[in-house]
Amino acid sequence: MNVMNYKGYAARIEYSDEDGLLIGHVAGIRDVIGFHAESVSELREAFEEAVDDYLAACARIGRAPQKAYSGKLSLRLEPALHACVAVKAELAHKSINQWVSDVLSREAHA
Repeated sequence: MNVMNYKGYAARIEYSDEDGLLIGHVAGIRDVIGFHAESVSELREAFEEAVDDYLAACARIGRAPQKAYSGKLSLRLEPALHACVAVKAELAHKSINQWVSDVLSREAHA
């Protein structure tokens, strides 16, 4: 899957062979923001315009725009796993939060 990013929003990009178009949808929010174009440069422009229009519409109606992710993640772990993570973090001289963030970042970008 290909992704574009703009102003904190990420768009999932697909190709429609039937329509001969690149199609994008903003991911991670309940509001529906879609756009399309024939080339990558046009798609980038359409994505940015769609996000800007969304933000302007939210301002017009007095509603806060949805954000994809807050940066906070709450996990429930089995006690044995929690203990293992705590030991690994301590051995790495990191907080559990920093250790988990580093592990997730490494895996997400692998």
